Amino acid sequence: MKKVIRKVIRKEMIDVRRNEPKNRMGGGESNLKGVRQFLVEEDGMGTVEIILIIVVLVGLVIIFKNQITQVVNNIFQKITSQTGKV
Repeated sequence: MKKVIRKVIRKEMIDVRRNEPKNRMGGGESNLKGVRQFLVEEDGMGTVEIILIIVVLVGLVIIFKNQITQVVNNIFQKITSQTGKV
């Protein structure tokens, strides 16, 4: 996906240098800079967001450990009791 985006950016750069914007919005160098800056800024965000989500989930599991254990045990007890009926 990143390779495709890079190819599009390179193609747009060539078109801007020739003063032939490909998009219908008028293209231009400032539009290209904005798109390029957005793509560059977002490169590391995925990792940071995933780490934050994992930290929050681990925290929730630690806080609600007893309740989660009770729910899981109840579910397994129901499964065990109902398998005898089949």
